[in-house]
Amino acid sequence: MRITYFGNHRRLALVAALGIIICVALALPARAGMADAVKAQTLANGLRVLVLENHKAPLATFNVFYRVGSRNEQFGKTGLSHLCEHLMFKGTKKVGPEEFSQIIQQHGGEDNAFTESDFTDYFETINKEHLDVPITLEADRMANFEPKDFDKEKHVVLEERRLRTDDNPEDALDEMVRAQAYVAHPYHWPVIGWFHDVDGLTLADAMAYHKIYYSPQNALIVAVGDFDGDQVMKQISEAFAGIKNGPKAPPVTEVEPPQEGTRRVELRHAANLPAFEEAYHVPNLTNPDAYALEIASEILSDGQSSRLYKKLVIDKQMVVDIGAGYDMTSFDPGLFVVSAQMRPGVTAADTQIEVEKEIAAMRETPVGAEELQKAKNLEQAQFVFGQDSVMREAEMLGVYEMLGDYHMVDKYIDGIDKVTAADVQRVAKTYLVATNMTEGVLVPTGVLNHGGSGLSSGELR
Repeated sequence: MRITYFGNHRRLALVAALGIIICVALALPARAGMADAVKAQTLANGLRVLVLENHKAPLATFNVFYRVGSRNEQFGKTGLSHLCEHLMFKGTKKVGPEEFSQIIQQHGGEDNAFTESDFTDYFETINKEHLDVPITLEADRMANFEPKDFDKEKHVVLEERRLRTDDNPEDALDEMVRAQAYVAHPYHWPVIGWFHDVDGLTLADAMAYHKIYYSPQNALIVAVGDFDGDQVMKQISEAFAGIKNGPKAPPVTEVEPPQEGTRRVELRHAANLPAFEEAYHVPNLTNPDAYALEIASEILSDGQSSRLYKKLVIDKQMVVDIGAGYDMTSFDPGLFVVSAQMRPGVTAADTQIEVEKEIAAMRETPVGAEELQKAKNLEQAQFVFGQDSVMREAEMLGVYEMLGDYHMVDKYIDGIDKVTAADVQRVAKTYLVATNMTEGVLVPTGVLNHGGSGLSSGELR
């Protein structure tokens, strides 16, 4: 199981070294887009299917995306999407608990799943000769969901929450900040759910939820690999076309009102070092400003020469680490997050002052041409390198399709390339301001115990 909160990924130093070369390569007009080779079809039951041939290695990945995440939950039932992810591995009318993964492994493949705020993705990577195996298994658990050991698996999820959130001070702080930043939108609660909500969930809740959200009309299949696209499309159609739909999923209509002033939270928690997090409301990919915000995050914190890292980690040695970024592909407007963990003896207040100086400089002075180009190179190189992985290609196609159209994936390079220094300055002035910020501070109350009791049964997925 993987929970993703926001995009703040460290790149390899190799990316920076090759950035200029990559950028030149991207400018070549002969470069074809990923979406150009996709075969797309919508089955009669509403299931959307994307198939892409990639013959770099004799592998294939099969992804089933469901348009359901914590965003689709309600107060009192938080964590239901993530719990259902676990239960999807606990059996169907035809397959026993954990047998799904065992069958995949017997055919030399790997499988897993992850839940996010906006969607859930179930995926398998397997030899191209055995792609029919995950196709058959995924169709079965879409149509014949019948999980066993519900109480035991719920206990696993509760232990996962204790281990990864309650006993992890930085994640606990992030949870508090997001709950304070969102007062109306369901991004208010964490993907894993509130402990008391998860504890109260029943098998009947899971079955009803699956019936609505795990229907063909609410799903998207993306297959990428070394295969014949037409043949794979035929296999998928034969396996899934006969699955009936449940009730139509209700739309998410909640809209977060504009923030009109700084919000603050403090978390007192056992921790080895103090930390802070600042979150600003920002638009998603549907707004052109998203590309400029991506560049702003690069300039602030990506790599040892970035502004925040150089000043606070190297020069002033105030923090152990610092990062800035956001997920531009969230379904609804998200958060631009700056977070840091201080060194012993350094206060959050002093560090935040230095962070604000750097953000203020971005608001007041246009970024230089060389620094801007370096940031573009990093973003574009990461995007291109990602296409070396069939799994990453499937994820990109799936996310962009759920946002509206998988063809948008081929607009990313141009979107980044068109960002100007004035754009970066404008988004900093518009969004990275105190009245739009929620800040959280972690105050250590003692040394963090890393021993923990661990899991008493089951496993983390």
